[in-house]
Amino acid sequence: IPMVDEKGKNMKCLTFFLMLPETVKNRSKKSSKKGNSSSSSKLPPVCYEIITLKTRKKKKMAADIFPRKKPANTNTTAVQQYHQQNLNNNNTIPAPNWQGLYPTIRERNAVMFNNDLMADVHFVVGPPGGTQRLPGHKYVLAVGSSVFHAMFYGELAEDKDEIRIPDVEPAAFLAMLKYIYCDEIDLAADTVLATLYAAKKYIVPHLARACVNFLETSLSAKNACVLLSQSCLFEEPDLTQRCWEVIDAQAELALKSEGFCDIDFQTLESILRRETLNAKEIVVFEAVLNWAEVECQRQELTATIENKRKVLGKALYLIRIPTMALDDFANGAAQSGILTLNETNDIFLWYTAAKKPELQFVSKPRKGLVPQRCHRFQSCAYRSNQWRYRGRCDSIQFAVDKRVFIAGFGLYGSSCGSAEYSAKIELKRQGVILGQNLSKYFSDGSSNTFPVWFEYPVQIEPDTFYTASVILDGNELSYFGQEGMTEVQCGKVTVQFQCSSDSTNGTGVQGGQIPELIFYA
Repeated sequence: IPMVDEKGKNMKCLTFFLMLPETVKNRSKKSSKKGNSSSSSKLPPVCYEIITLKTRKKKKMAADIFPRKKPANTNTTAVQQYHQQNLNNNNTIPAPNWQGLYPTIRERNAVMFNNDLMADVHFVVGPPGGTQRLPGHKYVLAVGSSVFHAMFYGELAEDKDEIRIPDVEPAAFLAMLKYIYCDEIDLAADTVLATLYAAKKYIVPHLARACVNFLETSLSAKNACVLLSQSCLFEEPDLTQRCWEVIDAQAELALKSEGFCDIDFQTLESILRRETLNAKEIVVFEAVLNWAEVECQRQELTATIENKRKVLGKALYLIRIPTMALDDFANGAAQSGILTLNETNDIFLWYTAAKKPELQFVSKPRKGLVPQRCHRFQSCAYRSNQWRYRGRCDSIQFAVDKRVFIAGFGLYGSSCGSAEYSAKIELKRQGVILGQNLSKYFSDGSSNTFPVWFEYPVQIEPDTFYTASVILDGNELSYFGQEGMTEVQCGKVTVQFQCSSDSTNGTGVQGGQIPELIFYA
């Protein structure tokens, strides 16, 4: 028996000659029939030695003895890695006794990943002109997927050496095979949707769940509309709900993103019907026109007014044009050319006439989202020498236990009558600016808080501390908070506060400025 040590080096070969007692007895009988009474002397000597190994140590599994090494980090993308694996993955086995180099069944199984060794089926994956031929092993695939089991061992199984799969991208198919063979999940932003499609098609639920988790983690206003479309296609209600949360709160960013123009008509209609869409209607109108132009290109139509109306169909009337500000309508929608002359006249009459005409457009304003306010002080006060602002920074850190969208801050105003303040607000995570805005607000001399808004709501992930800062410029003293709380329950959201090293004007957990966080949840 050839022996190798744990490093794969050859050791001495041991040869065992085993003769069972029953065999010796039978040979003795045959010899006695020939009248040879001393047959035992003519038989080969039976040599045996029984060696008993005893140990007091607890028995270990192979995986405990040879822990699997973590793969080294690389700077290449997952797609490049998969393409490289397809070219020179495991097609050459380093030694004839390679099985002895891998102590666990999972590692030995992983050697077969994308390997022609013992492959009994091949897949031609990808659309025409972009295919890759990938090897497979029916038994391994059938163990990992019920679809592969039915394909290779079911009642309607076909004995084909080559299977064409034109609707799956090669990188996504390799990601699925890697999970089936190696029990490893490698996902990348540019292939995760295609991998989810493959996992759904071949019913690999744990991989599909990992893809959904990856998408939820990377969800933002830039990709929310596309992911909404895909989540409905893949029937993933949790992901759909997450997409709606982002689209509602950051509607204007989502509508202005490039991904909005890539959605299908059904998703477009569902967004336009949304009551909680937190956006100006002129932004919705402009986004729909951009979508119509791209859709004309997809249908190989010239982007004329007639063709834009054609691809939009009845979805055009889901834009709530009568709810626009009059200036937005007069300078925007009325001059876009997308409306007929009669539609334009009727909408102008809707704004101005006492007797309003009937319109095909929805005339009821959207409800939008109601902002929530997290107030962190139990009382407020003012003194003759506080709270002064000379260009110094008031700052506080906070963390939430659920994803929210910070729309702005509530700030204290003047304690000496009405006054105007200039406020530069900022939101950072680990030193990176996520949102900032420079604006003015007028205080009436009361102890109320006054809202200052970001241009767009900022997405806040749970269990991570963010830094809220404001630099105020004003001549008058202001109120300030007292008896601050380190933890505040605001609806279903728990907010924790801690002091910030950026604060140079005295604001902290116990007192100071930034009494309120204004957010959508």
